[in-house]
Amino acid sequence: MGKDDMEKPVYTKPTNKGKNELLAQKNEAALKGGGEDRIEAQHKKGKLTARERIDLLMDEGSFEEIGKFVMHRCKDFGLEKQHYPGDGVVTGYGTVSGRLTYVFSQDFTVFGGSLSETHAEKIVKIMEMAMKNGAPLIGLNDSGGARIQEGVVSLGGYADIFYRNVRASGVIPQISAIMGPCAGGAVYSPAMTDFIMMVENTSYMFVTGPNVVKTVTQENVTSEELGGASTHSTKSGVTHFSCANELECINNVKRLLSYVPQNCEDPVPSVPYELKDDESRGELNDIIPDNPNQPYDMREVIEGTVDAGSFFEVHKNYAENIVVGFAHLAGRSIGIVGNQPASLAGVLDNDASKKAARFVRFCDSFNIPLLVFEDVPGFLPGTDQEWNGIISNGAKLLYAFSEATVPRVTVITRKAYGGAYDVMNSKHIGADMNYAWPTAEIAVMGAKGAAEIIFRKEIAAADDKEAKLAEKVEEYTEKFANPYRAAHRGYIDEVILPSNTRKKLIKAFSMLENKVDTLPKKKHGNIPL
Repeated sequence: MGKDDMEKPVYTKPTNKGKNELLAQKNEAALKGGGEDRIEAQHKKGKLTARERIDLLMDEGSFEEIGKFVMHRCKDFGLEKQHYPGDGVVTGYGTVSGRLTYVFSQDFTVFGGSLSETHAEKIVKIMEMAMKNGAPLIGLNDSGGARIQEGVVSLGGYADIFYRNVRASGVIPQISAIMGPCAGGAVYSPAMTDFIMMVENTSYMFVTGPNVVKTVTQENVTSEELGGASTHSTKSGVTHFSCANELECINNVKRLLSYVPQNCEDPVPSVPYELKDDESRGELNDIIPDNPNQPYDMREVIEGTVDAGSFFEVHKNYAENIVVGFAHLAGRSIGIVGNQPASLAGVLDNDASKKAARFVRFCDSFNIPLLVFEDVPGFLPGTDQEWNGIISNGAKLLYAFSEATVPRVTVITRKAYGGAYDVMNSKHIGADMNYAWPTAEIAVMGAKGAAEIIFRKEIAAADDKEAKLAEKVEEYTEKFANPYRAAHRGYIDEVILPSNTRKKLIKAFSMLENKVDTLPKKKHGNIPL
């Protein structure tokens, strides 16, 4: 035996104990993400890590990780020397309030949470599992975008995710929480999910960033101004919830999930509720002002009707002339749409129509009954509205209600004028039950405008034109601005006291619980997008 042979290392087969220790080491490395320094940097920004977010979201001890040891395959630009277990995203399943839920949480401490080929594959795997098993999918987004070193491969990964978002739409609930940056092509996946939540001052979304905007348009704008939580919750309507911090954001995800079913074939969730002998709410009798032009807050009507403390408003700061959200009525989950007289007199405009249409379609996708509170003087006039498509945007809401096959009930509290009467879930477009309060005014237009047209010649010939107009306004109001002509025709099923609204709605939705309605056979309709 030569000297060289003696110096060769002798291979020692590892023991089972050694293998177990190796697994423990790999698990520990995976839990550290990009390392302690980067975790500390994440915390200094006021942000949690990917795993801390999952711990807050999921029931304690329920999370099961999938793909913990996945690593990227890139060998360019020095990446072959940098490998982190999990490749920048934590994926898996667990329970939220006892219900199966799938989640992916991007890890900004690993390559800035950038999306690679394998990162995308992990997300796609979770999405497909969620669809096959009929459970909600939660995405916790915190990513610098596509991993530039991988080129078109990372772009292909985004497209793979987009495709699954569309396949899953209307099949399982999809919720996106933006917990950091989300820019470029990355924004389109959240945009195709059902609800988006953002965190104030630490998250932003935009297709092109401030530097590109400055180069192309010469505008100076910060990331927060361009695509922060406040911007998207008030101006664009891209995000449904603006949250003060990450804990509030995750708690909102949990609360939202409590109102929606697991998938499109499951019944809506309900909470235990024991019916009282008297479900009337006397305070509703005093909400409508005597002056028909005086505003009131539709939220008071909603909260005075539904189970106490159950109303969960969606899109609160966007298109405030319409209110949408979830609530419980005698324990059952319902979706609510209500005109808001306290903002723009409750008119329908471009933003309100789109906001309500989107919400109605979500509820219909997941079997959530719809309750509509109507007080609408019409559509907002003006060149701005017409040039920005009020015709097609108003038609979106009309289409959404007409298409919906879930139980649908409308309560007209005050004004129901013109085409807006038709659009707001009228009997003519398939509403199941339509109620009106005695204060309801169902007419083509307001009494003053109608009187000026109908009695134009009489008013012009009168000596005292103002007195004559007042007389004719009163005449028109008595004849048409009430709920009874519509009730005579059967367009209103019953005129009810406001205090009895809750009782009537509980009975109506109970009666409609097993409603079955089908649309004509088609591939899909062509909603006026």
